[in-house]
Amino acid sequence: MPRGDKSSYTDKQKRQAKHIEESEKERGIPEEDAERIACSTVNKQDGGGKKKRASH
Repeated sequence: MPRGDKSSYTDKQKRQAKHIEESEKERGIPEEDAERIACSTVNKQDGGGKKKRASH
């Protein structure tokens, strides 16, 4: 089971993770590993979930 809370993902990040996970499953990757890969990829691309804007 992947660590971390995915509830803070934006809708776009959730769609990306689902698409990546499905692609990994099609390649024969087990479901748990596919979910881990998908979440890791989204985190690497976007730096995780929603971010607060810095006020200057």
